[in-house]
Amino acid sequence: MSDKSSKNRLPFEPSQNKKKKTEKTPPQNSAVAPKTKKKSQNKSQTKSQKKSKRVSNPDASLSAIPKDVSRRMARRMAIFSGIPTLIGISSFFIFYWLFSQEILEFPPYLVFFFTAGFFGLGVIGLSYGIFSASWDEDRVGGIVGAAEFKTNFDRTIGAWKSERQKKSS
Repeated sequence: MSDKSSKNRLPFEPSQNKKKKTEKTPPQNSAVAPKTKKKSQNKSQTKSQKKSKRVSNPDASLSAIPKDVSRRMARRMAIFSGIPTLIGISSFFIFYWLFSQEILEFPPYLVFFFTAGFFGLGVIGLSYGIFSASWDEDRVGGIVGAAEFKTNFDRTIGAWKSERQKKSS
């Protein structure tokens, strides 16, 4: 890996030089007899025994999103998605109240487009909340996150292109 690509790589991004496993090893004694467990044995195991049997993946720490970054993403998703969604929901009730009190008359499609537009903004806000958060643990980023959005979106497009090139070759 070159110095430039390792500099742009995030701590939780997987490395690019992984080898793919092409062969699967058959389970031991698979031809002899399948393993059978009694239901009473499964029920008698405690949660700690079940957890201890799990095999940890050494690459799991590399692919996990750090807590600070995931909290930052969740906060931004709640703001950029929650506000338009709440406006969409409340606008429906406001339109209903205006119509029932005979304050304003408006066509029903106006209510539909207005509320659907804000629900659509809420869906877009989910993606923007993820991409506008700084993916670097040590850097918080801006309030709106326009610079982070561009950086993270370019990283995602670059990853898609490299995967497509790997699959085609």
